Amino acid sequence: MRFIIILLVFLTIIFGANFYVFYRFWHLIPTNQTIRIIIISVSIFLFISPFLSLGIADKFPTPIASFFYNIGTSWLIIMLYLVMIFFLFDIVRILGFLPVKQFMFNSLKGLGFLSIFMMILMTFGHFNYFNKKRVELTINTEKIGEPHVPLKIVAISDLHLGYGIGTKQFKKWVKLINAEQPDILLIAGDAIDNSLKPLYKNNYKEIFDEINTKYGIYITPGNHEYISNIHKSIDFFNKAGVTMLRDSVILIDNNYYIVGRDDRYNSKRKSISELTAEIDKSKPVILIDHQPFQLDEVAQNNIDLFFAGHTHDGQVFPISLITKLMFEISHGYLKKGNTHFYVSSGIGVWGGKFRIGTRSEYVVINFD
Repeated sequence: MRFIIILLVFLTIIFGANFYVFYRFWHLIPTNQTIRIIIISVSIFLFISPFLSLGIADKFPTPIASFFYNIGTSWLIIMLYLVMIFFLFDIVRILGFLPVKQFMFNSLKGLGFLSIFMMILMTFGHFNYFNKKRVELTINTEKIGEPHVPLKIVAISDLHLGYGIGTKQFKKWVKLINAEQPDILLIAGDAIDNSLKPLYKNNYKEIFDEINTKYGIYITPGNHEYISNIHKSIDFFNKAGVTMLRDSVILIDNNYYIVGRDDRYNSKRKSISELTAEIDKSKPVILIDHQPFQLDEVAQNNIDLFFAGHTHDGQVFPISLITKLMFEISHGYLKKGNTHFYVSSGIGVWGGKFRIGTRSEYVVINFD
């Protein structure tokens, strides 16, 4: 019942936003029968594209599904900014602050200014997405005994591999990872977007095989691994040589504990105290969890490093303001007691490849 209510609210918002944007375009563009037919056709196509890409994409050939995915999800972001612009102009027009009406009705000049602004904004956001940020952290802990065994970690989250993030991009990320010569790669969930079909079709397994680490690759589930079917997701990672830590613990080189927590999608997942009850906390403990919740509980359980993702840092402004309100840490570093926290904005994105006011990143962590 709760899912149905959320879905209905989401559909209502999407329909309302589409209607508002195309209603404004209808009045903005000079009256012309041909142009209005084009507006109606384009509006229908853009409205249904996200649903085609997210709902029945697997029924299409992969290239067609990818096309609808990129068009549909990009439109959702473009539509967000168009709603903001039109709403701002409507407020200014109603309050009479400025004579903007001439640019809002039957105005080629208004259409031209809007088109140029959106083109510049979206182009910037697109290129900004590809400009990955390297974040480096050094974690000092007295738990590292003798002989002193440092550990170099590359930590990433939110890859969203599939119809949106193709093999070409993934290969570039693998080069970034391998250039660090890490001892271990940690992935804090949402490596898969919403379907395993393109991962098998385009041999993503072979790209995972190209990742070079000393002690292996470890992933904890994200909500998108559940959307993609958690059991099939685990099977894919097993075939790709990636170890899924789903409410489980592994000891690396007899020196470091890696604790992987199941996603909140699983209401029956173990608590942090249950997960860490049997481990030797005189050794460094690293906890990876997809979603950054229960931070106080993490600190109370003598965890040295907590790494999470999920938030995307909002991905685009002003969604980034909302994530800051939703999470104690929506992005970046925090220390509580002896616990170091880092929430990543993700190396990838969901949907349209735009980063406006945020950056995609990968994190290099040195335990020393």
